[in-house]
Amino acid sequence: MKIENFDNYVVLADDHDNLKEFAEFLEFQILNKYKGQNVVINLLDYPALKLEELLYFLKTSTAHRAAKQSFVLVTSALDPDTIPVELMVVPTLQEAGDVIEMEEIERDLGF
Repeated sequence: MKIENFDNYVVLADDHDNLKEFAEFLEFQILNKYKGQNVVINLLDYPALKLEELLYFLKTSTAHRAAKQSFVLVTSALDPDTIPVELMVVPTLQEAGDVIEMEEIERDLGF
């Protein structure tokens, strides 16, 4: 797994070219090692990503967001209209950072 740390979030990316195993690995890692941190999952190395594959991250996303932390997936491979509202998906890493900043402001304001 590739890891990049930023001030208010961490970017994680797969380095084994196996998306399902990566998602399963993250289920454990996010809940333990990255608990209390905002997380960005970089999926830009998967240009042919399918919606079914993106849904591998739904359980982890739901749990992490329930803990009042941001969980953002980055991919431009899918039509935004096909992505479930339960997942926060943006097309670039810059937008992921912007979303996290906005969500932190919302949490600070009590939303």
